[in-house]
Amino acid sequence: MHYNRHADETIRNLSKMFGAVLVTGARQVGKTTLLQEVVTDTGYVTLDDKIQLAVAREQGGTFFKDNPPPVFVDEVQYAPNLFPQIKMILDCGKLKSQFYLSGSQQFEMMQNVTESLAGRLGILNLPGLSLRELYDAQCRLPFLPTDEYFAARSKDRVAIAYSDVWNVIHRGSFPELCANPDFDWQMFFAAYVKTYIERDVRALAQVGDEVKFLQFMTVTASCTGKLLNLASLARDVGVSQPTAERWLSILVTSNLVYLLRPYHNNVTKRTVKTPKLYFLDTGLAAYLTRWTTADVLKTGAMAGAFFETFVIAEIMKSYSNQGILDLPLYFYRDRDGNEIDLLIEDSGVLYPIEIKKHADPSKSDIAKFSILDKLPNVKRGPGGVVCLYDRLATLYGEDRAIPVGML
Repeated sequence: MHYNRHADETIRNLSKMFGAVLVTGARQVGKTTLLQEVVTDTGYVTLDDKIQLAVAREQGGTFFKDNPPPVFVDEVQYAPNLFPQIKMILDCGKLKSQFYLSGSQQFEMMQNVTESLAGRLGILNLPGLSLRELYDAQCRLPFLPTDEYFAARSKDRVAIAYSDVWNVIHRGSFPELCANPDFDWQMFFAAYVKTYIERDVRALAQVGDEVKFLQFMTVTASCTGKLLNLASLARDVGVSQPTAERWLSILVTSNLVYLLRPYHNNVTKRTVKTPKLYFLDTGLAAYLTRWTTADVLKTGAMAGAFFETFVIAEIMKSYSNQGILDLPLYFYRDRDGNEIDLLIEDSGVLYPIEIKKHADPSKSDIAKFSILDKLPNVKRGPGGVVCLYDRLATLYGEDRAIPVGML
């Protein structure tokens, strides 16, 4: 099955603005396929090819004589010395759309990009498939709980059954697994984890104990939707806290984990400063934490955490697919335990979102929104509770029940 990716137009726009375009993201989210579909009139070379990789590493100048721009270089992170060569070529020619680059992680790559290609490079962080892409919805607006957004989204909202939501959550968002329902879920993720650790983590991050790193991934997945507690992660795995911090940064830069920032400003002194941790692909998280079927997941102890993780990831995707790198997403929690799952900031206005896995939303679900009304220098917009109710409905004032299919 072929999926129309919502980041395609973003890549076209970036190529008009910059000499080079980098598509990064987790392994197997479809970076190569997307670029090959969007960029049809360039050369192509992959650094998975050992001969090409050797030339790229040892003779960067020769590499681009053999592969002149415009060219698409796949898995570019394996040859970071190419970035200065790209800079020289771009500075000489001052042309746009000369280099298309992809990389499955950012350990060394982003440092080299920052140093070598500042102002010359457009970056897209490609997420896994969104619910919109899975159901071929056409709306590409970033999610925002406003009348304007819902008017546009209602034209092609996703009509998804309750059981199908949990199948999507359990299956995850990797395109190959979604496109092939006959692929064995467990075998796919076993191979994915093995490849990720052997190729990305071992080769590029110098993690010595791979068994403990896999254990760390599993413990991290079990903490999805919770406040980050590095001391607890370190203790559960039996490593030092500095090691846990370094390993977590690997998962974050690999685009497997996202740390949602707490909202605070100069007057919110009582808010927590600790981020919340989300494991971005719910299928991978379910595999690591051994929720082997959608049915056991939806009735299990982690069902609420997985549903919240899924919703956060869907909203993130709507922004990432538009090329927005610094996501305007936060959560609110103060020292009294008052919490709002998600705040979206747009033009100085905060839009609050609660996330509940039930299908019978009520006014009590949005009661905490009133906290924002009491904060000085904070303007609150309409909000809502994202849930498994099947239609958009007003709960109170401008706050709504928001079905998953409207994300």
